[in-house]
Amino acid sequence: MREQDRSGMLYLQIAESIATPIRAGTLARGERIPSVRELARRHRVSLGTVLQAYRMLEDSRLIEARSRSGYFVAARPPRLPEPEASTPPASSMAVDVSSLAARVMRLAHDPAYVSFGAACPSSDLFSEERVRRAVSRAAQRHRATLTSYTIGPGDESLRRAIARHALRMGCQLDARDVVVTNSCLESITLCLRSVTQPGDVVALESPTLFSFLEILENLHLRALEIPTHPRTGLSIDALRLAFDTQPVKAVLAVPTLSNPIGSIMPLAERRRLAQMVAERRVPLIEDVLYNDFAEDDELRRAVRSFDTSGHVMTCGSFSKTVAPGLRLGWVEAGRWGENLARLKQATSGSQSAMLERALADLLTQPGIEAGYRQMRASLAARVDEARGLIAQHFPKGTRVTNPAGGLILWAELPRGTDSLALFQACLAENIVIAPGTMFSATDHFRHCIRLGLGGMWDDAHRRALRRVGSLAATMRQRSGVRTH
Repeated sequence: MREQDRSGMLYLQIAESIATPIRAGTLARGERIPSVRELARRHRVSLGTVLQAYRMLEDSRLIEARSRSGYFVAARPPRLPEPEASTPPASSMAVDVSSLAARVMRLAHDPAYVSFGAACPSSDLFSEERVRRAVSRAAQRHRATLTSYTIGPGDESLRRAIARHALRMGCQLDARDVVVTNSCLESITLCLRSVTQPGDVVALESPTLFSFLEILENLHLRALEIPTHPRTGLSIDALRLAFDTQPVKAVLAVPTLSNPIGSIMPLAERRRLAQMVAERRVPLIEDVLYNDFAEDDELRRAVRSFDTSGHVMTCGSFSKTVAPGLRLGWVEAGRWGENLARLKQATSGSQSAMLERALADLLTQPGIEAGYRQMRASLAARVDEARGLIAQHFPKGTRVTNPAGGLILWAELPRGTDSLALFQACLAENIVIAPGTMFSATDHFRHCIRLGLGGMWDDAHRRALRRVGSLAATMRQRSGVRTH
């Protein structure tokens, strides 16, 4: 590894080792942290490396320097209560969310609006030059692929790189079983088409990603929403009851940093989930798109790592962490692998071999782990600051998630607040939010909103977030309910 890459990883590792206990509350406000010399001696690194880590922590508002006294834990945002576990209906439902979701996504990418509508990292969080060089190298070295058709499950070098990447999640994948796709959503769609028929029931988190509901709607599948806790995720006990009482044909879940609530399923529950789907012989479609955003290595472990029977179908992509513009995903479909590979070839064929080679190049570069750490640190600072603004400016009684990583917050406004009306009021001021009704086949989350914080984060966005809170408070006042 180049010295520059090694140094970059060291300061990020040191910064993360201090940031994690601060965010968890283990290090309290005003508590002194080790001096630069002490930490340099402890980690056997240069004073410059520690200073670089401390500068990052200062920029993230996690620590503060006091003249002639050293470094101390800075004041943290007020602790807001988190939402409670969801209580969706016990029966499955047909799905119809497409029109609202399409409108929100269209506006979220309109430069005329300040947007919290999408859950995508902004371009400034990626190394455009690194991606450009990888694409240029691939075009030069493999230019023959630009004028020829490709067939099969994907470029071998990329499938090997994906299998190596899966080791970070505790998964031992055979590269020959990996199928490259056009996106994580295509992977999930192929999985569902491989294991279900129209009218079948699919169990999933509640709330869940609107794109999942759109896929179920398009495939004429029924959604059975399972109670989900904002911290620990999908309830395994509730899922067991669903298996006993409903004709569940597949489970679709995001155990690590689920979208929209950012929950992370404990490892013991992941093991239970893998055992349960094996016992019931029901496929689990696991989305690992956000695993690299989790703050701790342990939290990135996939359910697939506990699977011994091939009942877990694993779907992922690098569009959130490495190169959004390449739009490539992947899937390892367990015992349904051969069927899915045939379905993929019949549906959309292969991707651009040149872009696959470029992504393989990016995934095997030595600086990729440092890039993940830098992105996690930048996003954590945004999320912390946003939670502070919500505590100050949103109506009294608002609850908000406190995810251990990622780029989204789920805010539960006081009961009676209409997120669709708030959405319209925000649009009138060129602000985009995502109403909670997008994330369920029910009307259960009408008082909730999702806030995507991966886009630009500047003074305009801070003012816009304050304004969202002000508009919500005004709506509560007009309804006759006291706020702050």
